[in-house]
Amino acid sequence: MKAVICKEFGPPEKLVVEEVPDPVAGPGQLVIDVRAAGVTFPDALIIENAYQFKATPPFFPGGEVAGTVREVGDGVEGFAVGDSVIGATGITGGFAEQALVNAASTRPMPERIGFAEATGMQYAYGTSHYALKYRGQLQKGETLLVLGAGGNVGLAAVELGKLSGARVIAAASSADKLALCRERGADETINYSTEDLKERTKALTEGRGADVVYDAVGGEYAEAALRATAWNGRFLVIGFTAGIPKIPLNLTLLKGCQIVGVFFGAMMGREPETRDAIVRDLDQMTASGQLNPYVSKRYSLDEAPQALRDLQERRVLGKVVIEP
Repeated sequence: MKAVICKEFGPPEKLVVEEVPDPVAGPGQLVIDVRAAGVTFPDALIIENAYQFKATPPFFPGGEVAGTVREVGDGVEGFAVGDSVIGATGITGGFAEQALVNAASTRPMPERIGFAEATGMQYAYGTSHYALKYRGQLQKGETLLVLGAGGNVGLAAVELGKLSGARVIAAASSADKLALCRERGADETINYSTEDLKERTKALTEGRGADVVYDAVGGEYAEAALRATAWNGRFLVIGFTAGIPKIPLNLTLLKGCQIVGVFFGAMMGREPETRDAIVRDLDQMTASGQLNPYVSKRYSLDEAPQALRDLQERRVLGKVVIEP
């Protein structure tokens, strides 16, 4: 099979595409013929050895795939050759024509969506649903501020926030990203490359601030967003595409607010009941047509370096995928 290989840490341009041996399913494993692999910010970090979890070269980037079952390992129940599935490879292994996954990290494809759209149902939509429902306890009628709203994870938060009955303010860095957010349900938008994030949020909420802040960006925007959090608000820490911020903790006292960490990957292993409930919720919303993930661009395996470069330089709208 062909695969994208990181032979040494470095920028996306160091990746190569080569023929490698086909994977073989061991006990408890599946081999999937990959129809689509999601391209995420952790993929861009791991090839530069900048992610919190480490991989040892050579390895294939890619943590989430959708495709059809090619081989079923010993002891695996509930899957058969030809089944359409979503599989989490862990942190590596997805950018290839075939992927080896644990059956426990695989589930049937949701109804009504294609392979490319399905690749975000665990990483992006799983993270956002866990954040908003379980960590932020977002309620109908509350105001949700989403930072990085034009990206894969942020756009999922915009959509799920609207389905929760919240008023959604989408914040992003460009007009085209904000236009997409409005198309996907955002009530208001803030361009934080040209507008003051705190002051604009305050203006849109009549001075109250946002009840829940979903921060997938960090960096210089985190403190401004925390200052725009309402009394008794919840500030959800999702990721740090703009860097890890330093927060003055006196703000939590002055606002009576909470800073809440959202670590979806760790939760999946520690809280299986919550994980399964999230899967059921997302499958139901997808099957009913409430969720229809947006894919802006599809890349071939040979174009994987360009996909990661586009992600790093914030040229991506919503979700992009590799289609072997």
